[in-house]
Parts: sequence; structure tokens; C-alpha cells
Amino acid sequence: MKTETKTEQSPNLARRSFLRYAGAGIAGVGVLAAASCHKDNRVMPTTGIDIGAQGDLAILNYAYALEQLEAAFYIQVAATPYSGITGVETSLLTDIRDHEVGHREFFKTALGSNAIQALTPDFSSIDFSSRAKVLAAAQAFEDTGVTAYNGAGYLIKDAGYLTLAGKIVSVEARHASYIRNLLNPGSFADSTVLDANGMDKQQTIPQVLAIANTYLKTKVNASNYGYVSF
Repeated sequence: MKTETKTEQSPNLARRSFLRYAGAGIAGVGVLAAASCHKDNRVMPTTGIDIGAQGDLAILNYAYALEQLEAAFYIQVAATPYSGITGVETSLLTDIRDHEVGHREFFKTALGSNAIQALTPDFSSIDFSSRAKVLAAAQAFEDTGVTAYNGAGYLIKDAGYLTLAGKIVSVEARHASYIRNLLNPGSFADSTVLDANGMDKQQTIPQVLAIANTYLKTKVNASNYGYVSF
């Protein structure tokens, strides 16, 4: 039997930790999209922080990286409100901030010593004084988050992890719907985010990281994972 060290938890131990913290601010029930798979030949960068090569733990670190980015964004939004922000918008965007911080801390705690390091965001391209710019960025983050969970769901082997990922993606979808409706009423579930069957779209790990890395000083890659993708 492999001896556990301070720097590496066994998958079973990580799963118990993940399940133990499942009630810590995670709400809702969701189902990840399913589709047939094919090989993704996209070349991944090899610099920066690698999510790892150990099965489900790598996928959890992938989610942790995205939640770090979303939490950092909404913390900034709350700290520097855009011009003309309403009381209702302030309240709801603060709620989203708290959800994303909860998601971030959830993964950090569950992963323990297997967690990747804290990432440094780069939001220099976002004008936080502009409502339109902030909400457009929020829409991009939320829509990407939903497609990321949907696209990586089939890679999760443990049923417990998959259930919990479904709960998180349902919350992200609620955020996405609210933000999209703020920008363009009635667009909460239009054809840009749903496919012809009325299902949320998905993106591969390389597609999502290409987007996320534009807002990160510390880049993230999955070059050691060796995944297949939709």
C-alpha cells in the first residue's frame, strides 16, 4: 500500500475530505451534460501551474483554479462598485461574491496538500468603473464556468465528486442567468449558451484555460493530465 505523505493525499482520503465539506455553502442540484468523446489535439502550454496528473484530483484543481479567478473578480467588483450601481445590484453581486469565495475555500479545504497554489489575477483589461464592462466580464466568467464544469464532468470517475460538481455547476448557471439578464433582459437562456437540444454547452479544458489565463498572472496548464475531451 502506498504511504501517504504530507504533500500527497490518497484519492480516498481526498474524497472523504471533499464529501465532509460538501455542506459548506454549496447549494442546488445539477446534472452535467453528456456527449460522445474524441481526442483533443490542442497543444497545452507547459509553463506556469500544472493542475496535476492524478485523475480526479487534477480535475478538482482545475475547478479550484477557476473558482479562485471568479472569487477574485467579484471581490474586486464589491470593493470598487461601478458607476450607477443600484442597491439591488450591489446586494446580488455581493451574494455572488460570497458564493464564489465559498466555492474557492471549499476546493482548497477539500484538496488539502494536493491543492495548487494561490493564483494571482490580472484584471488590467477590465474597467471596473463601467457597468457595461464589469457585467460583460462577469457574463464571460459565469458562462465559461458553466461550460467548464459541463466539459470536464465526464472525466470525473468518482460518483461522489460528480454529484458535488453537479451541485456547484447549478449555482454557477444561476449566476450566469442573472448576469446575462442584467445586461440584456430575456437572454438568460438564449442560443449562445444552449445547444439545439436546450442543453448548456460545454468546453474542453484547453479552451477554458485559454480564456482563464488571459486574466491570470500565474498561468495554469494541464500538460501532465493526458485527458480526452468532447
